[in-house]
Amino acid sequence: MPRSFFANLLALLGMLLAMSGVAVGAYLLLNRQVDKPPEGDENRATSFRECARESGIPFHMDFLPSEQGVLPFKINLYDHGSGVAVDDFDGDGFDDIFFANQLGRCALYRNKGDGVFEDVTAKAGVGVGDRVCVAATWCDYDNDGRPDLYVTSTRGGNILFHNNGDGTFTDVTEKAGVQCVAHSQTAVFFDYNNDGFPDLFVTNTARWTLSQARTDHFFPGPETLWDMAKSDPEEHVLFRNNGDGTFTDVTKKSGLNGKGWGGDVAVFDYDEDGRLDLFVTNMFGASQLYRNNGDGTFTDITKSVLGRTSWGAIGCKAFDFNNDGRLDLFVTDMHSDMWWPNTMDPRRAELGLLAKKYPRVTGYAYRTASDGPGLEKGYAATFKIDYDAVLFGNTFFKRLPSGKFEEMSDKANLETFWPWGIAPGDFDNDGFEDIFIPSGMGFPYSYWPNALMMNNGDETFTDRAGSAGLDPPPGGIDQEEPIAGRAAARSSRAAAVGDFRHLGRLDLVVNNFNDRAHLFRNEFPAKNYIQFRLTGAKKKDDPVNESVPKSNRDAIGALVTLHTGKEVMVRQVQAAGGYLSQSSRTLHFGLGDREKIDWVEVRWPSGRRQRIESPALKKLHKLEEDVSKPLH
Repeated sequence: MPRSFFANLLALLGMLLAMSGVAVGAYLLLNRQVDKPPEGDENRATSFRECARESGIPFHMDFLPSEQGVLPFKINLYDHGSGVAVDDFDGDGFDDIFFANQLGRCALYRNKGDGVFEDVTAKAGVGVGDRVCVAATWCDYDNDGRPDLYVTSTRGGNILFHNNGDGTFTDVTEKAGVQCVAHSQTAVFFDYNNDGFPDLFVTNTARWTLSQARTDHFFPGPETLWDMAKSDPEEHVLFRNNGDGTFTDVTKKSGLNGKGWGGDVAVFDYDEDGRLDLFVTNMFGASQLYRNNGDGTFTDITKSVLGRTSWGAIGCKAFDFNNDGRLDLFVTDMHSDMWWPNTMDPRRAELGLLAKKYPRVTGYAYRTASDGPGLEKGYAATFKIDYDAVLFGNTFFKRLPSGKFEEMSDKANLETFWPWGIAPGDFDNDGFEDIFIPSGMGFPYSYWPNALMMNNGDETFTDRAGSAGLDPPPGGIDQEEPIAGRAAARSSRAAAVGDFRHLGRLDLVVNNFNDRAHLFRNEFPAKNYIQFRLTGAKKKDDPVNESVPKSNRDAIGALVTLHTGKEVMVRQVQAAGGYLSQSSRTLHFGLGDREKIDWVEVRWPSGRRQRIESPALKKLHKLEEDVSKPLH
């Protein structure tokens, strides 16, 4: 690699660090495009109120001080933080929250049903604390009616906790045969072979930590991004559920080993053939859409179906944004925003240069750096960039009636800066799903706000983070304690949604980087809604290949389609996803002023369909799969 390439990179990073103080943070806050509600907007008052501590959630995600709390700052994947997962682990009808942590114990908070949570980590036995934990996913893998917990780790060994049904969990990783020691990220349970037992897919990145011995339960990371880029990619892993509490590694046969650098997964049936497919993000290259062939194998059909994908993809999520009854796909691109314009003058409003796409990975710096073309050439060689396969920025794929997808992130106003996760939900209950995007880098970089992209109902979104009470964050843009003697900007990583109080409004829970967690209570004006909680018919002792197909107990992959007049709304029971996160399995439909639903269809993973006529509004409907219904 030419010395001039690294010299330019160091110059850019030096400029970034020089600009990352309080003054620039204030400049960004004051001069970015602040959202202003239109005249007469009934939601102009604050619509979210942060209440984590008063609700019994004092959790603080702790980073590794020798990795991200030093200068010069180490640029490696430890700065990606840890995740959050939501589910009702004790079966009392109220969703609980699990937070992963890098340094120190994770935490499980039980929802008491009155707006207050209690820390039950010690009793449950899921605190871990002896390794760097990255993400978690809940799933009733053995169909015994209780959600179990899978926790991923950076080279510390992933863990499968079995739910004992008495508030405690048992580590059954070895017994179940799901040992995985890697640099793991998001893991998902989904039933790829439709036998009624959820299978497990784990995304891995690369062997980016150093070979030296662990220090304080972690392996040191490389000093620079360029050192990390030399790491050998790791394969993803697919474990098939044998239906007896054990799993078998079928990665090689499935073709899902991937290209490494995986961060997130979207599980959805993109072609509506009754089999769940996978979209897997790639942090430094083209992501992959895998078609489920129905014979235990998957085929990468990305180019023919999606075309170019985000180069530096982190989070992904499938949901229906325009009420046409088809699932669309949103992908956030964090790593294309690693560059910073070294000619940016903090006294001038040039922030519009940041949240936009560029034809090259070095973006604005390509035109302004003293050796922009050389910088781009070095970057492309280091990361082996295929310009025909990637875009540099977020991508949003709208599914068309033909089955193809149209990339329309710019049309939808979904190009954002420094984005990590994706947490969709109809926060204002107007009938259209909105998106919360945790964002920012934190120390030693400048502050950058999270985004609340409210759906305008016309296939566009508007950022309302300011007027909704999400920006600036509680306590201000800087953390309570300085780092390395300087102010440290706040930043978020993973977020999940759930109606934690059963009020028909979706709340937000956010795991922030080296900071206290946030629980944002939804205080938007009340509107009509309807909710569904699905339970599949497959049970623990049922045979794997029985004559009557049944769906997994969590109903992962099930679709609920709501028909009201000419409108069609669809929600899917999601696996984990959105980046290091898992939202509630309860399906929520905002209805605005709509006063009637004509009918609802449930499409179960087994292929069975159930129809409900004129269901009551403002109610949670609990539906169990009826095996007497015919398959379609």
